[in-house]
Amino acid sequence: MRREPHVRFCERAAVRFRRATHLVILSRGCADEALAWTRTVMTKLGLVINEKKTAIRDARRERFDFLGYSFGPHRYQKDGHWYLGASPSKKSVLRLKAKVSDLLVPGNMGAWPEVRDRLNRLVGGWAMYFSHGTRMPAYRAVDNHVYDRVRHFLARRHKVPSHGTNRFPAEAVFGALGVLRLRRVHLGPPPCVVR
Repeated sequence: MRREPHVRFCERAAVRFRRATHLVILSRGCADEALAWTRTVMTKLGLVINEKKTAIRDARRERFDFLGYSFGPHRYQKDGHWYLGASPSKKSVLRLKAKVSDLLVPGNMGAWPEVRDRLNRLVGGWAMYFSHGTRMPAYRAVDNHVYDRVRHFLARRHKVPSHGTNRFPAEAVFGALGVLRLRRVHLGPPPCVVR
């Protein structure tokens, strides 16, 4: 008897999800019942649950990916303790790396300022979406990939006989050449002296 008002409320709330393509239900101890209830409500609404993508997870013990984020247990790198959190998923980091690589192909003959601006929009937009949770490891991986790809791109363009590490060090790529560094976005701008 006690559950009935809750079920009525949930049925009214579910109507708002008519156009939803992604849904996560968080439950304490009654996940099977919540999934059965969701199937019933979705059927009443004329919607079908994608069974291949539907799963029950214990978010306290295992991670799950949702809309580009990984939710669940994370380990704090400094002291090794575990906490529940969110971070960019490995798949979303790999997708961004692929887009960066596609932009910085040898056949791209655009002027450097145009290429740099497109790169910065791509990486900056990704960082705006992934601006919550534990993001430093993902940002660091993206920064390393961006630096590697930019360095190779410029070394080919300027016909540098080596890998370009001397001619295009990280300080130059993320400094004078104007490439966005996500680590700087995360930590904020470097301190400066006000005179």
